[in-house]
Amino acid sequence: MALPLGPEVDAWPRPLPARQKFTGARVALEPLARRHAQELFEAAQFAEDSFTYMSFGPWRNVAEVEALIADFCADPNAAFWAVRPVATGRVSGFLSLMNIEPKHAAIELGNIWFGPELRRTRAATEAMFLLLRHAADELGYRRLVWKCNALNEPSRRAALRLGFSYEGTLRAHMVVKGRERDTAMYSILGAEWPARREAILSWLDESNFDAGGTSLKPLADFRAG
Repeated sequence: MALPLGPEVDAWPRPLPARQKFTGARVALEPLARRHAQELFEAAQFAEDSFTYMSFGPWRNVAEVEALIADFCADPNAAFWAVRPVATGRVSGFLSLMNIEPKHAAIELGNIWFGPELRRTRAATEAMFLLLRHAADELGYRRLVWKCNALNEPSRRAALRLGFSYEGTLRAHMVVKGRERDTAMYSILGAEWPARREAILSWLDESNFDAGGTSLKPLADFRAG
């Protein structure tokens, strides 16, 4: 009697992400570089809470931001982008594609830090979407990963909002800033991505926003439809 096996897939290794610029309607993503340090430092003023669940920060000076960017740029298994919203013209966050596994077609959207003026905006959603679409549609990755500190409720809500499915929690998974961390794991699979992509695009569409920039329907409504 034959033992069960998983489905056959295209096992050709996926390409690594290129350090290229991405431009959307509300945001531009620029390969993260030392020149972004000053703007990021300014974006982080009076935002100590934004670093609560990050492995870095708060920053005391621009030199600390530069050192972090240097570490990020030296990581061979990640690609980072600075986020420049069109509305302000100021870099106010960054994010990455990381933990890249070309042979397994798996890639993580992570190390997301958004300053106060970027958080919970249409530009923030579009920034994340641009990288997810690049990974899934252009590079062919079939497992998109999101993970976060299990205590980080805003990050957990963001994952579900974007259409990631909760997979479980890795207990005592990491030590961050001297504290034990449980890690909540989420994913979007290749077969699920087209529906997630269309839902996000529908939510981002101008027809979903009133004159004041408030969305008329939440993203979850588009997934339900």
